[in-house]
Amino acid sequence: MGLMLSIACLTLGVKGIATIRPVSDYKDMGVHTFSPYKVLPHTVENRATGPDKRNNPTKTVYVVYYQALDGTGYQWKLETSNDKDYANQILAKGDSVDRRVLSIKENGKYMTVDAKLTADTYVEGQQKRYLWMAGLSSGYLVLCVALWLVMKRRTVEKL
Repeated sequence: MGLMLSIACLTLGVKGIATIRPVSDYKDMGVHTFSPYKVLPHTVENRATGPDKRNNPTKTVYVVYYQALDGTGYQWKLETSNDKDYANQILAKGDSVDRRVLSIKENGKYMTVDAKLTADTYVEGQQKRYLWMAGLSSGYLVLCVALWLVMKRRTVEKL
C-alpha cells in the first residue's frame, strides 16, 4: 500500500513540476478587493473511501462567489463544505477579501492568489510543494529498495 502511494505521489510530483509555469508567464495585475455576491451548490467527486464512496460517489458542496469591487470584472470562488448555512453566513457577513490577480500572458486567463504572494513567491511555493512531494516519495522508494536488498541478501546467506 505504501509503495503504491509513494509511486503515485512521485508521479504527481514530477507531473506537477513539469507543468509549473515560469514566473515570466505571469503578469501581476495587483491586489484587488473581492466581495461575496452569491452562493450556489456544486457537485464534486466524493473523496471518501470504502462504502461511503461506493454509496455516494458525488457530494454537494457550496461555492461562495466573489467579485472585485473596483469594476474590473475579476471573480474568485471559494469552495466551502457541504453546510449550506455556513456558506450563507459568509455571504450574509459580506466580509471583503484582498486577493492578488495574476494574469497568464499567453491566453489572457487569470487566477487569484493570497494578497501576500507575488508571481515569484507563488511559483516558488508551487515548486517547493512538488519537490517535497517527489523527494519524500523518492526517499521512501529508495528505503524500500534498500530494505528489500538487505532481506534478499540475508535469505541468500542462509542458503
